[in-house]
Amino acid sequence: MRRSLQWLRNGVLTLLTALLAASAAVAQPAPAPLAGLDAYIEAAIKDWGIAGLAVAIVKDDSVVYLRGFGVREGDRPERVDANTVFAIGSNTKLFTAVAAGMLVDAGRIGWDEPVTTYLRGFQLHDPWVTREVTLRDLLSHRTGLGEQRGNMVAFASALDRGEVLRRVRFLRPASSFRSQFAYQNLGLLAAGEAAAAAGGVSWDDLVKDRVLRPLGMSATGTSVRDLAAQRNVATPHSNLDGRLAAIPWRNIDNIGPAGSINSNATDMARWVRFLLANGRASGTQLLQPTTLHEIESPQSIVRCPTDSLRPSVHFCAYGLGVLMNDYLGVKVLSHTGGIDGMLSDVVLVPERRLGIVVLTNTDGHNALFVAVARQILDAYLGAPTRDWSALLLAETRQQERALHAMEAAAEARRPRNTRPSLPLAAYGGRYANQMYGELVVEPDGRQLVLRFEPTLTGDLEHWAHDTYKLTWRGAGNRDVLGPTFVTFVVDPFGKATSLRLRDDVLRLPGQGAWDADEFVRVDERAPTVAGPAGGPKP
Repeated sequence: MRRSLQWLRNGVLTLLTALLAASAAVAQPAPAPLAGLDAYIEAAIKDWGIAGLAVAIVKDDSVVYLRGFGVREGDRPERVDANTVFAIGSNTKLFTAVAAGMLVDAGRIGWDEPVTTYLRGFQLHDPWVTREVTLRDLLSHRTGLGEQRGNMVAFASALDRGEVLRRVRFLRPASSFRSQFAYQNLGLLAAGEAAAAAGGVSWDDLVKDRVLRPLGMSATGTSVRDLAAQRNVATPHSNLDGRLAAIPWRNIDNIGPAGSINSNATDMARWVRFLLANGRASGTQLLQPTTLHEIESPQSIVRCPTDSLRPSVHFCAYGLGVLMNDYLGVKVLSHTGGIDGMLSDVVLVPERRLGIVVLTNTDGHNALFVAVARQILDAYLGAPTRDWSALLLAETRQQERALHAMEAAAEARRPRNTRPSLPLAAYGGRYANQMYGELVVEPDGRQLVLRFEPTLTGDLEHWAHDTYKLTWRGAGNRDVLGPTFVTFVVDPFGKATSLRLRDDVLRLPGQGAWDADEFVRVDERAPTVAGPAGGPKP
């Protein structure tokens, strides 16, 4: 949903069991590129301090590696195995694109038809963009809404998908339409709901009927609610300041098409085999090769990250629900996924018939899921041997130091000896925003507490003047949202009339969930008419 957010989990399964679970032949002995991989991952897990991890590798239509490492939950003995279920986060997006592609094959929807043809009532802030936006625009992140903006309308809220989409009309664009790539979960939600409407079913049933059941992905579900009936499930963890803490699963069903699928290494191997087989599974062509080619072709130009470790990368682009770049002379498709306490990476090299899946159940400064995937990719492509775990661990520690320096610099600039304009209780009240709904500020002893129902609560510490630093309660919330600043606006008569939330002060650009959004005080005015989920109706 948000950043293309980060997570972990592990266990051990014998090779024979993995073979049977995947119903695919595994070469014996292990292929040369896999020599020493078990020991490498075991050591790396300790270096990073994560809970668990699962890996699947497909080569030439065979599952050649399928294993779990570590534990499902930090202080419990149950091990991760190939059947342990993790959240895959934004790797859900390609499932949404493929399901939509199957409807394209059936003539039920078109990549370049206006989305409002299928999703009646959908509106963006600009009426012209509303009329013009297509499924292709939504799936390739070129709507102009801006990087990760608007996530908080869904994150930790009680709004359903319909209400989340209704409120997108209040999000002002960050750029002109189709002018640039900007990763957007709300656009993927709209794409999934448009495809569902065209198919005459819910998005969940569309993915289950068109993809999961035909591929035999029996352990894979589209909702956190499915986990209640499963026993082999990873627990999310956050790794903050070197401490591993189990955190609750977060329900993100209201933005499901962008990131709510949960799966295991065994099922994800089936998914990868289907993609590498040009949309064919068990002798049946489920997706036409030309449609898959369209999905896997560049649609939006993406600025390649500055990466001295990959000098052979010359282009980066986004297709329909999947990233792509060149690497060592081949085209690589990939996507990462992240929700609270879970991080995943899926890498495909179609011309080498190679697929890699890494699932983890720890977030919070964890890049091991990427390191393992790169280690395996290099081994199969014959790249010079590099220790990706060590390289990315050093890079991560450098980033941590940079963040600490940013915090120190902000503290040094903090105005000293200032006082708030009003008594503590005078800031208390209900504040509302057309898009995000209501939040409540109330005194609690000698401090203020902010509540964004139903699950977010934070403590407000005076920072300077009428600005307070907000620290979210819960390790998962602190990691995902980071420190947030709340500035109250006081009118000439000494009344707190509104507040603004801003979380980019101590975060890197593009990582903020709030966008200096204004919440207007509503408890001292005429009552507003409640919307479907309790927010104000315009």
